Amino acid sequence: MIVRNAVLSTLLSTALAFQPHIPLTTTTSRTNNNARRITTGASTLVMKDYPKPNVEDTQNYRDATALSQAFTSSLKVKNDAQRKNVAIIGGGLSGLACAKYLVDAGHIPTVYEARDVLGGKVSAWQDPDGDWIETGLHIFFGAYPNVMNMFAELGIHDRLQWKIHQMIFAMQELPGEFTTFDFIPGIPAPFNFGLAILMNQKMLTFGEKLQTAPPLLPMLIEGQSFIDAQDELSVTQFMRKYGMPERINEEVFIAMAKALDFIDPDKLSMTVVLTAMNRFLNESNGLQMAFLDGNQSERWCGPYKEYIESRGGVVKTNAPIKEIVTNDDGSIKHLLLRSGETIVADEYVSAMPVDIVKRMTPKSWQNMPYFRQLEELEGIPVINLHMWFNRKLKAVDHLCFSRSPLLSVYADMSVTCKEYASDTKSMLELVFAPCSPLAGGNVNWIGKSDEEIIDATMGELARLFPTEIANDEAWPSTCEQGPNGEAKLVKYAVVKVPRSVYAAIPGECSHRCG
Repeated sequence: MIVRNAVLSTLLSTALAFQPHIPLTTTTSRTNNNARRITTGASTLVMKDYPKPNVEDTQNYRDATALSQAFTSSLKVKNDAQRKNVAIIGGGLSGLACAKYLVDAGHIPTVYEARDVLGGKVSAWQDPDGDWIETGLHIFFGAYPNVMNMFAELGIHDRLQWKIHQMIFAMQELPGEFTTFDFIPGIPAPFNFGLAILMNQKMLTFGEKLQTAPPLLPMLIEGQSFIDAQDELSVTQFMRKYGMPERINEEVFIAMAKALDFIDPDKLSMTVVLTAMNRFLNESNGLQMAFLDGNQSERWCGPYKEYIESRGGVVKTNAPIKEIVTNDDGSIKHLLLRSGETIVADEYVSAMPVDIVKRMTPKSWQNMPYFRQLEELEGIPVINLHMWFNRKLKAVDHLCFSRSPLLSVYADMSVTCKEYASDTKSMLELVFAPCSPLAGGNVNWIGKSDEEIIDATMGELARLFPTEIANDEAWPSTCEQGPNGEAKLVKYAVVKVPRSVYAAIPGECSHRCG
């Protein structure tokens, strides 16, 4: 989006922008200084990946393609007088996507990223051992039309490792066991989703399944108008209002809420869950998932940068913005970098997350309704963990919903991702959430030490892998493990993001700029 310099555009993507002016808190530690390094570099192991599903045969994908193609046709500059120099603040996916479409249209964008890595919430970097540390565990759904279209335009669809079409849940009451929603090929949406739920015999009774369906019918019939009207209700309030069984919360909604927004269902707006469900229920391959085949920095952000710069754009790292300087009439005079350099452009775009936009908003704009409503939005913290073990854990080649009080989703990246593949050792990547009272947690984990976070996680892993995690005196939470467990933690990395996506609590969606 290009805007005149009287107003700075705020691209407040809940999943794509990152706080460029607040450094990540990252710690990489070994549990034993003499432990042999675990190599997680490129592997020749051939994994069993599934064919790319037909994600293109949906109206959402066709709409995304049409919008993208407009930049090379109807929105393409006709002459030099129409060509604009555009300054983009933020080198996350929002900023990179913005620059990509601008060069497609014939403009000259320059991306200014504060940190030394691109990607924002999908940024990744190497630790001293050469192992990749990722800001978050990211998977790709078939129901991501803009992302799927972008992968096609960048020519990197082959970098997605598609997994079997199913959802995998850890069984809370049966430690070490898992259950699945299996989507049968050839059955169209929404029937494939309904059948997947009906065939599962471990999570809900048949009566509970029947109780769950009627409250969701208005979502399918009325669409987004019904979905938006539920923003004042939390997931838990919606369930009780429409008579849904309480166990649907424990069995499904807790996992969904923590995966979507790192927040518990009693805090999360039902609009968020319904928006996701409506997309998944209406697209036959919408819930099929893929992993990137390697680190996000080189395998995703790199192609963005190459594409932009090969077409006349510029992408700069280590270029933090200090101030948006305005004229007396409120229009932008220039951007002031922390280095003292001033940036003058024809147009200015913000690809910063909400907490940074609030801090960077010039005083002359702060009383404008457009910017005042941002005060109601607040980013919530999340913690991403990497944990390397001395042996292979029983794993699945997929994303797992832990349904744990402390963990959201996790994956054994040594099984799911080619670059991190190992046939002898496991590397788990986990999302630790909720980790603050704002998100529904009882403990402010973001303020805890890395050792406390890892110990709590080891306790949860002891439940998920009861016969495999060893009783390790380094981690008191494993003290009840039996003698058969042999898997010990040899290295870990804790990535704390103090302000991640905005907290989508009831009533907050109306404050988003749209």
